Amino acid sequence: MSNKKSGSRTLLLSVLMSAPGPLVMGLALIGGRSSTQIADFVRRSAELLGIILSYLVYRITAQDEYCSEERRVRLERRSNAFVGAMMCLGGTLMVILSLAGGAENKGNVIPALAIAVMGVIANTLFWRKYAHLNRAEPNAILAVQARLYRAKSLVDGCVTAALLAVVIAPASPISAWLDLIGSIIVALYLVRCGWHTVQENTNHPRKA
Repeated sequence: MSNKKSGSRTLLLSVLMSAPGPLVMGLALIGGRSSTQIADFVRRSAELLGIILSYLVYRITAQDEYCSEERRVRLERRSNAFVGAMMCLGGTLMVILSLAGGAENKGNVIPALAIAVMGVIANTLFWRKYAHLNRAEPNAILAVQARLYRAKSLVDGCVTAALLAVVIAPASPISAWLDLIGSIIVALYLVRCGWHTVQENTNHPRKA
């Protein structure tokens, strides 16, 4: 299989696997009110939009033989800047939600914890896959997806730890602090990665 076809299929698989996340996490909010859980729902929704756009742009730029180099570069930068902006948006909203405070009773966070654990596994595999594809044939879209999934895997690890603390000791002040700190760490890391991605794709010198 060619690298372009593999990249396209990997992006499509990313979309298909990411799509249920916001829906399931949103339904999980009916029974759980952890600030980390709410923040994770916001983050997954924003990231899904970025992944969908990346897939569409990759299909155009990597598989359309009539796509000029200038158009390819322009579309890739805009798509990657959008992905970065979604990461920043998700992180910013997470900070606001976390600092606004959540319900004292966190409710049932087991569904969200299960999703976070699966996210650590799936996102780590996608991170390695995108990094491998980008090394084999450098591509701006795949490089940013590797960065996004590296962030997603680390974020899901943090979310898992925070929600696990809520499950083990839901009434403990320690679990409440871990829940809050987990949300803020997730948010700041996303904003940092997102801002770096936006800068990379908007401050590039233009050709005369």
